[in-house]
Amino acid sequence: MSGDHVVYVLECADGSLYTGYTTDLERRVAEHDAGRGAKYTRGRTPVELRYHERYDTRSAAMSREYEIKQLTRAQKADLVGLE
Repeated sequence: MSGDHVVYVLECADGSLYTGYTTDLERRVAEHDAGRGAKYTRGRTPVELRYHERYDTRSAAMSREYEIKQLTRAQKADLVGLE
């Protein structure tokens, strides 16, 4: 199945943005929302999915995740359509 590897950006309750990688977007967002996701998002629930991109390979998705994490807050906000 193509597009199994997903890079996503969440907006946390405090307005911060979190970028991650998964193979099951719906499950992963639910984990973050329930406080069982990444340590960063645990104290910042609820979270809202703001953006995602699908890739055919894990390496492509991980490379893109790294690229997004290097962006400034303003660049990430622009990417996901905030502000």
